[in-house]
Amino acid sequence: MSFTHLSLEERERMYALREQGVSFRGIGKVLNRHHTTLSREYRRNAKYGKPYVPCRAQRQADKRAVDQRYQAPLKNPLIFVYVRQKLRKKWSPETIAGRLSIDHPKESIHPETIYHYIYNSKKTRGMKLYRYLKLHRKRRMKKNGRKVKRGKIVDAIRIDQRPEAINTRDTVGHWETDNMGGKQKDKSSFAATVERKTRYTLLDLVKDRTAETRNQQLVSRLKTLPSKLKHTLTADNGAENAKHQQLKRATGMDIYFCHPYASWEKGTVENRIGRVRDFIPKGTSIDTLTDKQVKAVEHYLNHRPMKCLGWKTPYEAMMLELTALENT
Repeated sequence: MSFTHLSLEERERMYALREQGVSFRGIGKVLNRHHTTLSREYRRNAKYGKPYVPCRAQRQADKRAVDQRYQAPLKNPLIFVYVRQKLRKKWSPETIAGRLSIDHPKESIHPETIYHYIYNSKKTRGMKLYRYLKLHRKRRMKKNGRKVKRGKIVDAIRIDQRPEAINTRDTVGHWETDNMGGKQKDKSSFAATVERKTRYTLLDLVKDRTAETRNQQLVSRLKTLPSKLKHTLTADNGAENAKHQQLKRATGMDIYFCHPYASWEKGTVENRIGRVRDFIPKGTSIDTLTDKQVKAVEHYLNHRPMKCLGWKTPYEAMMLELTALENT
């Protein structure tokens, strides 16, 4: 037997019979309805001393029906909570969707579904979740090219002389490095160095902008790594890289340089710096940063899943490489 909701006509007849003193059992026989359905309907719409009014009861029933048909955002509560938590960690929708199936193997969601949710003000209830995206745009926009830094350096071995095998990222130990700008008056600088295959990232504050200090800092970070993880380093034409021959002698790494006006040729580190900007926006004074703050950003980047790593984190990818090297 199928169930149907009470109609306005039935509500009006129930009201009339009830006014005549007919019991719910008696009304049920007239309307061919179970008496508990009618008594429940009456109690629901005659609360707090208010009289039962058929038209008002019908409006309330229609509203409940609409609310029940409202589709919960993001498929189910588990995914809803997961997406919101990871957005607040500044994970991209693509990263969230990719990692979801690892953390919860029976669940899945498309990145576009997350984007639609973020930009649907009715579903987000005005939460402005776009603030957690990389560019914080209030509306979705087409991808555009970005400006690149320009510079030059003498006596440089250009990137087109770098072994072609490095471009495939099949082997570990090939790094890219770059400095991130702050305010022009800053005395210190901020350096990022990224391993191409695993995307493992090293972030450092450098007390000044000289090539000597930059080399010292980089040597200090790289000396803790096995020699099998130090093969090549790719840099741009900034003045901080002028003493590259000194750096080569200290690390034993071959150093290659991008062409002038083509810093995008070391796109791995450029991309990671873009992620750093989520925490250290352009215009922030590097002099105001602390080592603790920088290490917190480094930890975040190295423990954030990435699509290019099969949704593993750079840390996980680097640990796998170290394990493989120990077994060879």
